[in-house]
Amino acid sequence: MSRRERQRRRRRNRGGPARPLFLAIGVLTTFAALAGLGAVGWVVSVANSGPTLDTIKPLDQGAASVIYAADGSRLGFISSDVLRTPITGRQIPQVMRDATVAIEDRRFFEHKGVDFEGVVRAAVKNLESKDDVQGGSTLTMQLIRNMYTRDRVRTGVEGYKRKIREAKLAEELENQHPGRKGKRWILDQYLNNVPYGTVGGKTAIGIQAAARIFFDKPANKLTLAQAALLAGLPQAPSLYNPFLSAQAARARRDDVLRHMADQGYITQAAAARAIRSRLGVKANGYYSKKRESYFYDYVKQQLVDEYGAKKVQAGGMHIYTTLNLKMQRAARKALDDNLGGTDRSGAIVTVDPANGDLKAMASTGNYAQSKFDLASQGGYAAGSTFKVMVLMTALRRGVNPDSTTYTSMPLKFNDPTYGPIDVHTFEGTYAGRENLVKATLTSDNTVYQQLDLDVGPPNVTQTARDMGVKSPMESVPAEGLGGLKHGVSPLEMANAYATIASGGWRNKVTAVTKVCFPKRLGGFDCHVERPHRHRAFEDGVTAEATKILKENVQSGTGVRAQIGCPAAGKTGTVDDFTDAWFVGYTPKLSTSVWVGHANDRRTLGANAQGGAVAAPIWGEYMKTAHGNYCGDFPKPRQPFVSTPFFGKYSRTGVKDNQVDPGSYTTSPDKRPGIGSNGADGTGTGNGSARYPSDQYASPPQGQPTTGGGTGTTGTGGGTGATGNGTGTAGTGNGTTGAGTGAPGTGGGTTGAAGGTGAPPP
Repeated sequence: MSRRERQRRRRRNRGGPARPLFLAIGVLTTFAALAGLGAVGWVVSVANSGPTLDTIKPLDQGAASVIYAADGSRLGFISSDVLRTPITGRQIPQVMRDATVAIEDRRFFEHKGVDFEGVVRAAVKNLESKDDVQGGSTLTMQLIRNMYTRDRVRTGVEGYKRKIREAKLAEELENQHPGRKGKRWILDQYLNNVPYGTVGGKTAIGIQAAARIFFDKPANKLTLAQAALLAGLPQAPSLYNPFLSAQAARARRDDVLRHMADQGYITQAAAARAIRSRLGVKANGYYSKKRESYFYDYVKQQLVDEYGAKKVQAGGMHIYTTLNLKMQRAARKALDDNLGGTDRSGAIVTVDPANGDLKAMASTGNYAQSKFDLASQGGYAAGSTFKVMVLMTALRRGVNPDSTTYTSMPLKFNDPTYGPIDVHTFEGTYAGRENLVKATLTSDNTVYQQLDLDVGPPNVTQTARDMGVKSPMESVPAEGLGGLKHGVSPLEMANAYATIASGGWRNKVTAVTKVCFPKRLGGFDCHVERPHRHRAFEDGVTAEATKILKENVQSGTGVRAQIGCPAAGKTGTVDDFTDAWFVGYTPKLSTSVWVGHANDRRTLGANAQGGAVAAPIWGEYMKTAHGNYCGDFPKPRQPFVSTPFFGKYSRTGVKDNQVDPGSYTTSPDKRPGIGSNGADGTGTGNGSARYPSDQYASPPQGQPTTGGGTGTTGTGGGTGATGNGTGTAGTGNGTTGAGTGAPGTGGGTTGAAGGTGAPPP
């Protein structure tokens, strides 16, 4: 072997200059492969550590609850920290989809939930910036985060783990919703669930809420420039909020428009025009504005009582109510027509006797100044409207209102149970002996006080409860005349009279007919509210009351409430004219009207009786509210059956009354509409001028007779001139009352007393 060959072989055995380099590359490649395999293993391990899509459920995204009137129009939203109104795909404009894909995920329609090109691009940027884990999340991955995980960790190893788990779930979601149709579903879900920013402490979730918050319009009315602005918000809602930084918002919007043009969604010319346009944002109160705010608050409280505050605050409900806006407008008009321009306050409430639905609840209250509702929260003395509770107590015991009589007279005595009784009629006039029908039509305080004592104030309280009155009562005689310490609300009185109108069924007042709760994956689960009713009285009893109260509207204190159709009701006036009432009903509606002052107990003015102040409002309103139905009240299935009644004051009268029988007289009929304007509580009519305490009819009491009685002439003889005496006639309306002739007089011996007159009618 030559020397040159031996040297060549030694160089081969030692290796050339490149051998160490190749060896190093080989080693690095081996380590890189091992590292890659390790990284892959780590990624797989992280992915497998997370849940699968079929083991988790979509999270409650929250939504604004909306309250509707009976006709389906919106009354308002229930306020919460989240403003969200999901809409269907047909309501989302295509321009909004295009803008979102262009700026958030340009390869959305090409990838299967994970955009590896985007991940690499984002990773390079993260390495360069050495900052948070950003970018690379597809729309599907963002939807997973918003709907399923709510995991917001962005930094370090945990940030990478989050993205890996999101990628796995995104791929599963895309497999569940394949093809173009599936992509459309995912995009629509994203647009309904992504946060667009916070305004006034309320966060707009979803495109519909964002369109309302920023532009005061529905999503389907968005322009190209507006859609571009909204599409740019989810990346950094606070940074790009146009109300906080118009300059940053404009720059972001214009960037979205350029992306849309570059990707062929719009032309360059269209992008240029949109870039030149103003932002056009509009601050508004769409989610805070309410109609019929007092009724809205009443509904919200009913929801809290039924479902709890937490569930109501969670939102997402659709609440359908009983409010009849036509009737509500008519109620407001009646109040404005009669009370507008005055310092008087008023309220009107209407309840459906068939089911307790609250049809109208209007007042003169100003919600901006006071959240206190006069109609449902106010407590006012009821005046003579509460005599109906006394009448119903008597009727349910079988007391015959035609044959049961009392003496209308001033009362001032001590009742053995309740102590001092001091009652008079409103105008100081008295009818004498009269039955309960007449006493109701004239609203005689003194007769009703005696009836109240006979049937028992605790029983009157129970009747009021059975009719639907919930306010505190003390079971004292004054309450039978409306003297309630805590008062009652117009809402209570409307429902109480509705118990009579319904034939004895007491209803639980409801303002809600249906509540729909959102399902997790769309749609609603609706709960229909059923009437809550209780049979409190036999229909024969309520029919008897209706017969009397119907006559009261036709010819009693309630004549100014006439509407040209069958109606029944009762007026009420409180001492010093502080409150005036009319509560009445038709076969289909029960309505109360209250007039007074909202903040104090000032007088309404001279002669401001319920018949003159409240009854006309009731009549004006009900002429519209009653609608086309003008039928009469139905006949009862169980006719009213009376039994003999032996009340103490009905049987024996008030023997220890302290009022001088000669100190009061009667006067002509002064019922409203018949003569001068009388008041509730005025006992009127023609009767005897005197009522000796020892002369009252004894039971059983007969039917009232007709015609007036004339005392026979009293004649007397004696020493000296003959004394000729004339008996005073007992005339007027009464029942089995006696008219006693005055003693005849003459010179010498007193003439014999005049004869007893025939019973006054």
